[in-house]
Amino acid sequence: MTREGGAVTEAEQAAEPAVLTERRGAVTVLTLNRPEARNAVDSRLATELGEALAAFDADPEARVAVVTGAGEAFCDGADVEAILRGEDLFARGHREWGFAGFTQHTVDKPVLAAVNGPADGGGTEIVFACDLAVVAETATFSLSEVRLGLLAGAGGVIRLARQLPAKLANEMVLTGRPLDAATAYRWGLVNQVVPASEVLEAAVSLAAELAANAPLAVQASKRLLRASWADALSEEELWTASDREFAGLGNSADALEGLRAFAEGRDPIWSGR
Repeated sequence: MTREGGAVTEAEQAAEPAVLTERRGAVTVLTLNRPEARNAVDSRLATELGEALAAFDADPEARVAVVTGAGEAFCDGADVEAILRGEDLFARGHREWGFAGFTQHTVDKPVLAAVNGPADGGGTEIVFACDLAVVAETATFSLSEVRLGLLAGAGGVIRLARQLPAKLANEMVLTGRPLDAATAYRWGLVNQVVPASEVLEAAVSLAAELAANAPLAVQASKRLLRASWADALSEEELWTASDREFAGLGNSADALEGLRAFAEGRDPIWSGR
């Protein structure tokens, strides 16, 4: 049995990683790697995903992350058998990162979901926690917690209510029925729908487009977007935050490089400073 804060067991040490990390230039691909369990979240996956996201955030050469799943499913949410074993589905030592070490793990760099198949419960909440989503035509999204006597407490209800019209959000949450990829795209829950065989490459391509922009500017823009979405600040406070972010960028080496590159008709070389 594993619990938050507990030592890594010998079985865990010998097992294949629950999260695989791959670098593709400035893009980091994080793959949920429990295909035999449809990538359901147990303690080990939560810990490895949280730690992988923290490592990505700390790496100055990594600018955008893509989260995907191994096998035919993106993520089936919480591993019910792990719950019954008494496992905690949070990263060990970092409960503040939220479910799967991810849903409340705030990083300034963009994070994309490459949804290769069905996402259920906590899997859908992982997608909602990402900044952008590229999804397979076969992908579905559901918050089925009400069918288990629970609620989508890892951000599903909160984030869905901010992204969908009230009646549609109510229907999805209160029935637990899945939403197909085409409907999710029509309502703006995802950015692209592509054939399943193309989903990862399409997501990496979009991530590379983001990574080509000035990293400090991207991060400052994400912070301001996040503050705007949260409705935690007044309009006056948001303008103050915008002015603060803009002033910080104006003093950066990247801002000067961007202006020079534009004037000289060349591509900028970003330093992240």
